[in-house]
Amino acid sequence: MKGFNPSFSPETAKTYDDHPRGDEDETVRFLASFGDRALEFAIGTGRIALPLRECGVAVDGVELSPHMVARLREKPGGTDVDVTMGDMSVAGTGRTYPLVYLVYNTISNLLTQDDQVRCFENAARHLTPDGVFVVECGLPSWAARQRHDFVDVEAVEVDHVRLDVNRYDPVTQMLDENHVHIGADGIRFGPIRQRLSYPSEFDLMARIAGLRLRARYGGWEGEPFTADSKRHVSVYEIRS
Repeated sequence: MKGFNPSFSPETAKTYDDHPRGDEDETVRFLASFGDRALEFAIGTGRIALPLRECGVAVDGVELSPHMVARLREKPGGTDVDVTMGDMSVAGTGRTYPLVYLVYNTISNLLTQDDQVRCFENAARHLTPDGVFVVECGLPSWAARQRHDFVDVEAVEVDHVRLDVNRYDPVTQMLDENHVHIGADGIRFGPIRQRLSYPSEFDLMARIAGLRLRARYGGWEGEPFTADSKRHVSVYEIRS
């Protein structure tokens, strides 16, 4: 579908932080348990990196979008974050970390299996021998339980509504998604394309990269991962 891609425009970057998911505190607590240094792939506007730094973790980042980094730099502490501009599947910092993490479904912005494998390989290159790679992502099985074309209502207010309009192809594992805001100021669209992958597929990618699964949860508070989970938080370590 034309126009659906993982690029983040100036408008997207400007409004990215307007609607937080609400699990940021839990995410930060989970990640802070893995050491005092970390690398975030797709650091974006610093939604997780900045509060994690406040917990005493020195966070570096890799980011493709200059618009997202510009928003990061505007925030308190944002100018102190070392960000390497580039594709998270190949860009490197030249350093290793006890934690590399990639959250908020962002690995699905890599639209081929090969690119997702390269992302795992890049994470492995940045890990200390006892380090971990943490990946959080939604599940294709959740999308497949919907109709292939479906709409989620995200907000209904007096002066605006927010809709999440989706088309999922279980054959290609591609999700075309458009965040639609309808309000007094007009209609705004936020299209994006993602390639959803199953946890078992990630486990194989990890094996190719020399990693193995240490633990998997259904959320950031250590919830069990079950058939009813809508996402997974997977922790990978270097395979000995």
